[in-house]
Amino acid sequence: MRDSARTVHVQDIPTTPAQGDRPGPACAGPAGPVGALRPSGLHDLRGRPAPVVLGYPAGDLVVVSGLPGGGKSTLMRRCARAPIIDSQHSRLLFEHRLPRLLPYALYRPLVRVFHYRRLRRALAGGGPLVVHDCGTLPWVRTWLSRTAARQGRALHLILLDASPAEAAAGQRARGRRVSTYAFARHRRATAALRTRLGTAGPTTAGFATAVLLDRPAARDLQDIEFTD
Repeated sequence: MRDSARTVHVQDIPTTPAQGDRPGPACAGPAGPVGALRPSGLHDLRGRPAPVVLGYPAGDLVVVSGLPGGGKSTLMRRCARAPIIDSQHSRLLFEHRLPRLLPYALYRPLVRVFHYRRLRRALAGGGPLVVHDCGTLPWVRTWLSRTAARQGRALHLILLDASPAEAAAGQRARGRRVSTYAFARHRRATAALRTRLGTAGPTTAGFATAVLLDRPAARDLQDIEFTD
């Protein structure tokens, strides 16, 4: 952990679902990072002071979920201090090796098989791991939760709660957009997960802890660390 980061206590804030795709923050606070946080239970940091560091027990698993284009891959690449399994890495690997004009839909099954084989090997290898979760395949989350439980480690969630407009802008910026149908599926899945966390807590969704970040909070975050 960075020497300059002071450890502070951030109170758990229950999520209060609201109408629409993105509920407002439970409570607004002053801007700027507040140090380090070791998550316990549910932390809703949308519209609140964000930690510079999220610290997790050594050997645990962290899932980063949210809308496509919301910044998940960027957050993982910038902050994770552990191996990363990101489906976007697998897709880019295939894109670089296949003809440029070949539609992604034709080789998407190969990308998924390759990605889940990598994930399976990484899980079997033990140690800390940060995993990209598209959110629309519940069986993946169930698989991760059960595997972590068998291995004696915990599964944690970071939900990057970008708005649909922010996510759409992110897709345009990276030059790769999902279909209207697929984006709607992601929005429904993210909204359902957000509501479930707020009404029943992270354990009912298979997670030991959950942290909700909006885009400003995600920008403040600098490290996702795993320590004893």
